[in-house]
Amino acid sequence: MSEKKGRVYLIGAGPGDPGLLTLRGKDLLGEAQVVIYDSLVNPQILKFCHPDAELVFAGKTMGQAHISQEEINELLIRKAKEGKTVARLKGGDPFVFGRGGEEAEAVVKNGIDIEIIPGVSSVTAVPAYGGIPITHRQYNSSFAVFTGHHQGEDFDYDPAEIETLVFLMGLSNIESIMNKLVELGKKPSTPVAVISCGTLPEQTSIVGTISNIAEKAKVLDVQTPATIVVGEVAVLAEAIGWYEKKPLFGKTIMVTREKEASSEFAELLASCGAKTIEFPAIEIKPIRNTEEQQLSVQNLGDYDFLVFTSVNGVSNYFEVLASHGKDPRNLKGKKIIAIGEKTSEELLKYNLPPDYMPAVYTAEGIISLAEKLNLDGKKILIPRALVARELLPETLRAMGAEVEVLCVYETLAPDYTKEELDLMKMNLSDAEIDLVTFTSSSTVTNFFSLLGKNPEIFAKTGFACIGPVTAATLLGHGFTPVITADIHTTQGLKEEILNFYLS
Repeated sequence: MSEKKGRVYLIGAGPGDPGLLTLRGKDLLGEAQVVIYDSLVNPQILKFCHPDAELVFAGKTMGQAHISQEEINELLIRKAKEGKTVARLKGGDPFVFGRGGEEAEAVVKNGIDIEIIPGVSSVTAVPAYGGIPITHRQYNSSFAVFTGHHQGEDFDYDPAEIETLVFLMGLSNIESIMNKLVELGKKPSTPVAVISCGTLPEQTSIVGTISNIAEKAKVLDVQTPATIVVGEVAVLAEAIGWYEKKPLFGKTIMVTREKEASSEFAELLASCGAKTIEFPAIEIKPIRNTEEQQLSVQNLGDYDFLVFTSVNGVSNYFEVLASHGKDPRNLKGKKIIAIGEKTSEELLKYNLPPDYMPAVYTAEGIISLAEKLNLDGKKILIPRALVARELLPETLRAMGAEVEVLCVYETLAPDYTKEELDLMKMNLSDAEIDLVTFTSSSTVTNFFSLLGKNPEIFAKTGFACIGPVTAATLLGHGFTPVITADIHTTQGLKEEILNFYLS
């Protein structure tokens, strides 16, 4: 039997913003069995890896290589020869100062198939996020790119012939680079921009000239990684500079939704410029194979209405049906009530558009809707969490309905280490987090059970709630929300956050 043949994908991760990863790169990360990644790769990108993939860090920390380039080459070859699909994930574009060419050569020389997936390079992306076009017909018709490690001593060109110069990894040598440019004929008054942590929420841009940019960078304590742009186009940073003008830029917002749903909300906030920290305060655990579930499925034909109050209620209920050999077709003829757009969207995945959706996305909204329906003598099933408010079933029963509550999942507090919780408390008390968002009462309750209720920890942090029920739970824990959304969706909460910071 022939030996199974592996292959290598050399993938550019882009300059930092995970949204700049290419679609091809994302797809291949999901296929790879081994992912070897660098220090400049945004950890958010690793979420696209297959859950069972082996992740190997091969970057540099404080200038020290974790493993040598030769060892990386050997690792790529060894894993591929084991028959595995290997993704080599490199910051920016792997062929722009990334030693990607060396790695590709080593792989090919060993008879291993390789595919190169270019990445968005910081050469163009970071200046763009700083508002600088590296070509502009009113300013320049050429640009050159350099690694900043050489301190400017070995330029082999006439800088007067190239209008725009881009230096990568040159912050530590910025003074010597600027001095060398003057020696070679560049005017000291030539504009220069330095963009630190480009494309990330921590991005900082400063603009000066060849004569003063090094001092400005020192005074303002500009951090690496940084991209330096020398040339007349640098003046456009102040005019265009779009990224750092986003409405939530400079704000750090915590998302406490369950892990599976937190990324979507975090991306909504990040699109407005916020730095997001995902700290899931709830974990969804399915409840299966109970006697109540078995009886409910057996008596499926008896129900007149099904009421879904959450996405998790929908997905877990249909898993319960499937485990008993049933599917959405067995709900034909039954009326469906759903709270919220997301719950409705989840039902549509099962080809079940809701018959009714209250205008207000709370249990109170369903009660208001139910008052318009004739529920006397109707049998209603509510698939829901193990612990939930009893207001809805009790009120429907008072209207004459026969109501059955079916527990299909429960919400638990995630298991964090003491070190993780201590770090989060420190970030909160040090005012590293501007706002904590809550999207359910469970997120509130579990958040304080995990971190405690010491007012000093939260003295400099605001709280935002998705609606009045969640806000009431927060008040019950002794804290007042600064934001409560009128529209009880994550989109509505995002809009309220924007209004709060822009008012």
